[in-house]
Amino acid sequence: MRNATSRILAGTLAGSLLVAASASAQSDRSDWPDSFTVGTASQGGTYFVYGSGWANLIADELGVSGGGEVTGGPTQNMALVHTGNVALGLTTMGPAAEALAGKSPLAPGVAMDNVCALFPMYETPFSITALEGSGIESISDIPDGARIGFGPAASTSDTYFPAMLETLGVNFDRRNGGWSDLGGQLQDGLIDVIAFAAGIPIPAVSQLEVQTDVNIIEFTEEEQQTVLENFPVSEFQIPASTYQTLEEDARAVSMWNFTIAGCDLPESFIYEVTKLSMENNDRMRDVHRSAATSIPENIKYNTVLPFHPGAVRWYEENGYEIPEDLKL
Repeated sequence: MRNATSRILAGTLAGSLLVAASASAQSDRSDWPDSFTVGTASQGGTYFVYGSGWANLIADELGVSGGGEVTGGPTQNMALVHTGNVALGLTTMGPAAEALAGKSPLAPGVAMDNVCALFPMYETPFSITALEGSGIESISDIPDGARIGFGPAASTSDTYFPAMLETLGVNFDRRNGGWSDLGGQLQDGLIDVIAFAAGIPIPAVSQLEVQTDVNIIEFTEEEQQTVLENFPVSEFQIPASTYQTLEEDARAVSMWNFTIAGCDLPESFIYEVTKLSMENNDRMRDVHRSAATSIPENIKYNTVLPFHPGAVRWYEENGYEIPEDLKL
């Protein structure tokens, strides 16, 4: 009788705890946003595909309405997240450091310190594409006054690639636009070269390969070393398997990308976003295959932005250490 009574009491207690836990879970959502937007970049680039797919994953799994939004890319995303115009976004470490220091070209003197890191995305290679018929097979082949598309104004590519090419002695006519639009202009002969800074494979390049013959131009060892000495980038090899055009790996340089959020977003919301993203890499790779590097081991590549407290909680619960100077 005593054992039966104990079982009844234990069952009652367990049921009460489940009810309490359920109520607690519901209350945790009381300050969650009703909807959210992810700042991406122009259509035809990896940011748009990755960011829109990630937004859909969050919306589907967490039951919060949300989606991706076309933006000017990393620099503008820092400003949009800082001001609260979008909740989440994607950025690159170079523009992030400039924005945090108040050196963003969009708002000089404004320290964008309401932006927190969530998790690593992938490295952005800097790569160059020209039509095969142009005769441009190397950076040194780019003629004086060549019309070069650098992506959306104030994007990572537009911020860094012109300076890189100037350092390498290239004289050019600068053009801006979305990646898909620039791909069309290249094919139509309206520009001569596109200087991409985007996760690979770049949708616009893959589309060009289907429609025409292109040259994907690599850096020489000397050019790569010059750029490494003058800019916040790392060595990178574009795998030959990335594009049909490549017969062997192509030498390049790269910069890391991270997802970001407003630092004032609820901790419990960002905890669930981080948990979902870091514990389902197979689904992240379904969004874009560059997400193969969207794993917690790569948090070390953020040395710039503080991590959101919700992200910090997930990392520390799972054995990953966040430096004290990157906590709020």
